[in-house]
Amino acid sequence: MSDMTETPNSDPQAGSKPGLARHLPLIAVAAVALIGAVALKDYLTFDTLRDNREALMAFRDQNYLGLVALFMGLYIVIVVFSLPGAAVASVTGGFLFGLAAGTVFNVISATIGAAGIFLAARMGLGAMLTAKIEAAEGRVQMLKQALRENEIEVLLLLRLVPAVPFFVANLLPALVGVKFRNFLWTTAAGIIPGAIVFTWIGVGVGSVFDRGEDPDLSLLWEPHVIGPILGLCVLAAMPILVKAVRGNIRGRKNKDS
Repeated sequence: MSDMTETPNSDPQAGSKPGLARHLPLIAVAAVALIGAVALKDYLTFDTLRDNREALMAFRDQNYLGLVALFMGLYIVIVVFSLPGAAVASVTGGFLFGLAAGTVFNVISATIGAAGIFLAARMGLGAMLTAKIEAAEGRVQMLKQALRENEIEVLLLLRLVPAVPFFVANLLPALVGVKFRNFLWTTAAGIIPGAIVFTWIGVGVGSVFDRGEDPDLSLLWEPHVIGPILGLCVLAAMPILVKAVRGNIRGRKNKDS
């Protein structure tokens, strides 16, 4: 009789395996990120680029496409696993490939890496965090509501505002549940201004190394650079402001009527 009443789900570990499997992508990202942050922090630096610049330039002249593939692959890994050295990679893109090609390679690599984080978070935490976010209040609920009503505009602002960490701008939209296609194209478009700045720094990095100095990444905060980027932020925010103003006007009219 006991054999007949026993069900296939009586094993307590049976239900836990699918849940663990769903979390494996994000667990892998977190583990590699932790290991990489410790093991690679002394290698993905401007000193490494300075010491190997002649070898890199020689390899570029002999095998341009091979170096492009190697560079983009490394950049994607840096972004996916949030390893130290994303700024160094962007500068390196300008140093090796020039402003136009370097910007294109930087933007494509960063976008693919961002998509990797997004998909890992969506697969690993999607169902569990969606339920928590639905029940959340305060800022989380406000952000979700803002993304529902102005998804494109908020995604662009997350990319354009320099104060928002890149990893946060990759992870948050996945947890809130934005459309992947909107995340993808707003990422590519929104990071272009910053990518141009870092690639531009890289174009002149050879002369900086010759002076025994490191590239000055604070250039991003110079008024003539940050000004246009903040202008783009205002343009991206305008539809949100217009909707808010219209909503207030309609609300007042309804009260008066």
